[in-house]
Amino acid sequence: MAPRPQPQTCPGTGTDTVRRFAFELPALTGSVARARRLAEERLILWGCGPDIRDTVALVVSELVTNAVVHTASDRVVCEIREGEETLRIAVRDEGGAAGPRIRDCGEDERGRGLLIVDALCSAWGADRTGHGTAQVVWAELAHGMGEPC
Repeated sequence: MAPRPQPQTCPGTGTDTVRRFAFELPALTGSVARARRLAEERLILWGCGPDIRDTVALVVSELVTNAVVHTASDRVVCEIREGEETLRIAVRDEGGAAGPRIRDCGEDERGRGLLIVDALCSAWGADRTGHGTAQVVWAELAHGMGEPC
């Protein structure tokens, strides 16, 4: 499915339009690289600098990987939304897993994704969508990471 940009009115923010980009991909490991590329391409179009693009690409990779590996989803939806002070990355899955959590990985090379997200982002969390066990895992990056977006 092709990416669909979706500008929206954002009441109460003092701005008429919030830049927003959402896309849907199959929940396959190959989709992680595609999600990263789509996010980077959109941020280039928005005029974001390389520092924030790299950070967003890493966070998108980690959140999409978690949705692909740890849920029973057939598809994932990723959304990037620019607010006045933050960029918000949200990945919605179709459920089938417990909520995300940071865990002690010991010497294991896998399982550090949320530690990375926690270190890079000003906030992150997960919300149930109200549709069965589906959830949205989100992360926010503060503006001012080098070059503004």
